Amino acid sequence: MPRRCPIFQFPNPPLIVAGLAGAAARLADRRYARVALLVSHLALLVWALEEAADGANWFRRLLGLGGGGYALSRLLRPDGSRCGRASAR
Repeated sequence: MPRRCPIFQFPNPPLIVAGLAGAAARLADRRYARVALLVSHLALLVWALEEAADGANWFRRLLGLGGGGYALSRLLRPDGSRCGRASAR
């Protein structure tokens, strides 16, 4: 793989925060899990914006757009499922 077209790079700080917060959300109780998921999704959104704006190549910029779409969909969903709220049944 040529250096001018990297597909994989060592994770930068927002991705590390997103991963650690996501792992913490799985281990935490309901209230703290919601906060950890929020932190994880916000960190992922920061990473995605950085990649979309300043990615090393077209693939990294496209990856940033996809990650940003995913993070926004998780932050803006109306039901709040997986953020700790029980769904109405």
